[in-house]
Amino acid sequence: GCYLLFRGMEVRGQYVPHGKPPLDWNTRVKIAVGVAEGLSYLHNVADPPIIYRDMKAANILLDEDFSPKLSDFGLAKVGPVGDRTHVSTRVMGTYGYCAPDYVVSGKLTMKSDIYSFGVLLLELITGRRIYDASRPKPEQSLLTWSRPFMHDKRKFHRLADPALRGSYPPSALNQLVVISIMCLQDQPHVRPIIADVAIGLNHVASQPYVSLASLGSPAHSGGSPHYARTPSRRRGSGSRRVSQHAS
Repeated sequence: GCYLLFRGMEVRGQYVPHGKPPLDWNTRVKIAVGVAEGLSYLHNVADPPIIYRDMKAANILLDEDFSPKLSDFGLAKVGPVGDRTHVSTRVMGTYGYCAPDYVVSGKLTMKSDIYSFGVLLLELITGRRIYDASRPKPEQSLLTWSRPFMHDKRKFHRLADPALRGSYPPSALNQLVVISIMCLQDQPHVRPIIADVAIGLNHVASQPYVSLASLGSPAHSGGSPHYARTPSRRRGSGSRRVSQHAS
């Protein structure tokens, strides 16, 4: 079975699968890669292309191997075709995840999904929800709280989830933060396409965190560790929502 990525799985402020320890760095990167490649399938392989429109943590299912699957396509829209650059539609989605240009204009584009993915990536980095009323007021909005750190590369490390306890490659963290920043640009034309995001994330995945203890184990002798690429996820991939794990 599968379980939800974040919803109802909060332990001491950190997002974790119910009854399991916090997600480690390599697993978070694996999830990011899988989600990006699933979105890339919708944008670049599906014909006509599909705008997911509801990218958020609550719609990501994880299987036993932490491979992510996109779920809930109730808000998905057929993307623009031919010379069209956008789809005009009533603004729908989840607070905090919707691109500001879409909220203002109602013009839905592939880049609307990119913004939402940037929010999800920031959640994976920080272990925080997009909005958390239980935190002090200046920290309740993830985007507001993170902005000063995202504007100064010397402060990127302050975005890392404390539950990681420093167990991540600093250069890989910096790269992940930069990808999130690019996705969260206010102007849609500045945001990258999802195929380029997936390439960047796979590059990050090629630099996994290896603890000093594991370096001395037989499993890590004779070669550098690496991630296998997560296959693209197809629509309606058969994943099921296991609600008992989310309550």
